[in-house]
Amino acid sequence: MRPPQNRKVYVVGYDAITPLGNTFESTWRRAVSGEAGFRRVTRCETTSRSNVVGEIPDWNPQGLDFVDRKDAYNWNADFVFLTMALCKRALQHARLEMGPRNGPRTACLIGSALNGSDALRVAVRNLGQLGPTKVSPYLLPNLCANLPSGKAGMMLDFTGPIFSPQGACASGNHAIGIGARMIRDGDCDFVLAGGVDTCLLPEIIQGFANMWATIKVEPGDRAYADPTQASRPFSIDRKGFVLSEGGGVVVLAADEMVASLGLTPKAEVLGVGWTSDAHHFTMPHAPTIVRAIQDAIGDAGLQPEDIQYVSAHGTSTPKGDRAEVECLRTVFGSAIENIPISSNKSQMGHTLGAAAAIEAALGIEAMQQGIVLPTVNHMPDPEFADIDVVPNQARRHTYEFFLSNAFGFGGTNCCIVFRGV
Repeated sequence: MRPPQNRKVYVVGYDAITPLGNTFESTWRRAVSGEAGFRRVTRCETTSRSNVVGEIPDWNPQGLDFVDRKDAYNWNADFVFLTMALCKRALQHARLEMGPRNGPRTACLIGSALNGSDALRVAVRNLGQLGPTKVSPYLLPNLCANLPSGKAGMMLDFTGPIFSPQGACASGNHAIGIGARMIRDGDCDFVLAGGVDTCLLPEIIQGFANMWATIKVEPGDRAYADPTQASRPFSIDRKGFVLSEGGGVVVLAADEMVASLGLTPKAEVLGVGWTSDAHHFTMPHAPTIVRAIQDAIGDAGLQPEDIQYVSAHGTSTPKGDRAEVECLRTVFGSAIENIPISSNKSQMGHTLGAAAAIEAALGIEAMQQGIVLPTVNHMPDPEFADIDVVPNQARRHTYEFFLSNAFGFGGTNCCIVFRGV
């Protein structure tokens, strides 16, 4: 194998579609305003008490300019068109054109926790109600994790590697980390990296509710009258995460390609740290989470005191938030009191495999704008009195380095350090 080229890797563009908006611009505008995008589910019918979710507003795949009626019928796994739209718009934001020069050197790595579960649900229903011949011949492609990247490549004309990093709720960071390594080593010049999940199905909603992962909004809870208050990371009354749909894609580029093509760097992917817990399939494990954070900072060539903001995993579960804060205290010591730490999931809920990619895009935009986004719906928890969670309102803050945390089922952890440019 040839030696790595040790190239620097920059983020040159991004896009996100979230419960706050079906464009990055609308998502960003509402995020800065301190809004939250939650409501009772309309995508499906459910009797679950975990019926407050994050739905993409005004999302209609059939309204996309590359989708016709036949495509809409055959490709009924929603993560396919969502990925295609995100990749197209992220390349536009980067002002990066595909063609004979760039296309063969562009990879696409889009992770997902649940892939085409919605297409499988339709097939199971058709098999039971209409018979075996009514199972779509497109079912298996709709279930393939790499298929959305493949469809994006067919539309946008890139022919580099395509695959789906499967890191559960850390998938987006895994995609960014792997993509950065591929560029560093010379395997490609550009990578579309991110995550997408379209998970609002009755079985998924009920499954999370039955494992007590999501909030059950009942009379007396402050979210009962106002669903936007359902996600409240680091708050004393946090009761579980809000399940959400969405996606995010960042465009990574090698340093010399940024210069030669006149691209605008937004941030540098400076350090990656990844571990597994070997402990429990859902419960976080402090020693290996601490190691992932320390490895990311070390890979960036920094010391803990250099980190000036943390984009927390911050799901709003009692045990998860406590474990993350304990790990951050271990890494940063008493300096933790001076580091803003906020959770985008307070505004968008948990988009599973998409979460880390969305949070990377928002974190980079915020760093460019000189602000940190808030943790909304916050009610102080004395246990976290030493933690600055940026409560309820965005704040002016100038910084060069930030850490983005992501942890997932199966005991997988991936943390990334970004540098502003």
